[in-house]
Amino acid sequence: MKILFRILAGIIGGTVGGMGMGGGTLLIPILTIFLSFTQLQAQGINLIAFIPMSIVAIILHAKNKYVKFKKTYLLAITGALFSFLSALVATSLNNEILKKFFAVFLIGLGVWQAIDVIKAYKKKQKINEAIDSAEKKEIDKSRNYDLLDLIENNDKEK
Repeated sequence: MKILFRILAGIIGGTVGGMGMGGGTLLIPILTIFLSFTQLQAQGINLIAFIPMSIVAIILHAKNKYVKFKKTYLLAITGALFSFLSALVATSLNNEILKKFFAVFLIGLGVWQAIDVIKAYKKKQKINEAIDSAEKKEIDKSRNYDLLDLIENNDKEK
């Protein structure tokens, strides 16, 4: 059964990670909740699993011209530096504290995504209202033109 869960964890992590959405956000909870790994072990496994998944995803995204290599140097350098520093901190923390940090991270990520969805919904509503208003004005204009035509036709008949 554990082998099945490990395969399932790989499928889920690979799918989400391949889309560029951070497979570890799902892989780590799967490893800790269903496969009984400690938080540090799960994070380590996630890091190792991330290497081949990211290579494949980078190749496919680059092939489709979604990767801007020239714009990633600063991000990669600062990311590597802070990854090193964060790994030092993470390995010195108690497992329970690390779990809590990860939980807060996931909750924050969820709230942020919910806010984004709400903003997008409100923006779409405003756009739809503007379109409806413009269409109504256009209909009103066409009615006015029809009335003007009637008036002109009546004037011509007199």
